[in-house]
Amino acid sequence: MKHLFHRNGRHSSWTSALGRWHGGVLQDVRLVGRPPADRRARRRGEPTTGGGPVSAAVWSVVAASFAACFVEAVEAATIVMAMGFTRSWRSALLGTAAALGVLAVVTAVLGLGFGDWVPESGLQLVVGTLMLIFGLQWLRKAVLRSSGRKKIHDEEEIYREEVEAALAAGHGAGRIDTFSFMVSFKGVFLEGVEVVFIVITFGVNAHNVPGAAAGAGAALLVVLAVAAAIGRPLSMINENLLKYGVGLLLASFGTYWVGEGSGTFRDGRESLEWPGGDLAILGLLGVWFLTCYTLARLLRVPAVGGSVLAPGSTGEAR
Repeated sequence: MKHLFHRNGRHSSWTSALGRWHGGVLQDVRLVGRPPADRRARRRGEPTTGGGPVSAAVWSVVAASFAACFVEAVEAATIVMAMGFTRSWRSALLGTAAALGVLAVVTAVLGLGFGDWVPESGLQLVVGTLMLIFGLQWLRKAVLRSSGRKKIHDEEEIYREEVEAALAAGHGAGRIDTFSFMVSFKGVFLEGVEVVFIVITFGVNAHNVPGAAAGAGAALLVVLAVAAAIGRPLSMINENLLKYGVGLLLASFGTYWVGEGSGTFRDGRESLEWPGGDLAILGLLGVWFLTCYTLARLLRVPAVGGSVLAPGSTGEAR
């Protein structure tokens, strides 16, 4: 996002950034999948080799944000539905709206300003490291669930637990049910924090925060529509498979950006380039996929009779 800001000494002009928002975003969408030289030329205000169709890199940003938000939105919807059906839809929806409002403000503020605080190579190194950490956490859980060493995430069971807690809590006086409001707010906010992180890191490093935010927003709308249509938790969704996908994308992009950002330790602090440019991400994706597949096979829990237990049939609880 540094190229959106007009520098005057050490200060940045938010007015100038907002004035160039429309044209800058459209140009960013065309440049995300372009060669690294084009992206650096754009940030310096130099001519580029041109636009072109929306690239696979752009769709990767949108897809990663969509998948991450979809997983977290399914889990948040379970909590909100439990509060709504057992206590107060008004309070549950108000808590949900309040949490989404806070998350939207955080995304907008950090998404617009974060990229202007540090050099590009340093930004890539920091963001890539954080994405790698988050991605490995998602992959660890997915591998353990696939191997049968961790219990599969069960939305129906979580829904029953939330309903029991809602029924056990006393009803307070007033138009707003404080319990429903706070539980819904906390559930949506905590599930949304990781989504905000993914949107900001993907968006800022790819210079396309609106694209990442659009992917997350689309996932939220899809989950809301499906939940409203069926009126029960979305237990038919294979969350572990989605978490595999998101974890692979986070780990692959994180590794890629750590490699580029390591140039911050060289003279000139210019970002390094991977062999093959952005196509190196596909190679990293394949490496992480094979690594996770191998680990899941090696960690598979055998049954007493020598057969393999079904995933989620034993292991630690949620």
